[in-house]
Amino acid sequence: MTDALARARAAVCAVTDPEIPVLTIADLGVLRDIRIDGTSVEVTITPTYTGCPAMTVIALDIETVLARVGFPQVRVVTTLTPAWTTDWLTEDGRRKLAAYGIAPPEPAAGRRALFGEPRPACPRCGSLSTEQISEFGSTACKSLHRCLACREPFDAFKCH
Repeated sequence: MTDALARARAAVCAVTDPEIPVLTIADLGVLRDIRIDGTSVEVTITPTYTGCPAMTVIALDIETVLARVGFPQVRVVTTLTPAWTTDWLTEDGRRKLAAYGIAPPEPAAGRRALFGEPRPACPRCGSLSTEQISEFGSTACKSLHRCLACREPFDAFKCH
């Protein structure tokens, strides 16, 4: 990896999600590729879902951080194929979500299911005795749940 690419990658990997500021776009798996041609940088990203309003802010943040580290020509490309999946979340990202109070989805291979539906573990007490209150949480990529053990409400990241 060239010094310029390493500098660009470090800057872009530090960009956070505006809706969940404890996660970087690398943690989320939204960052797909970074290419450099001289002083021009092309960054490819994939939204967590089509129409995600955070993508515009993320693209502007990418342009801003790259300009700060010496790349004035930036092109941000959004690709929808393959579609983003929660399996792209890093393990560090999953830990950050839970510490922030949002139940992270389990990787597809390890998803728990009780009564035929996925049940997120409570990010506060760890109980699997939870129920969904609403399909929609504070953002479109989350649903609202309640822990039946500690009685606390919490958001859960929706599995895709």
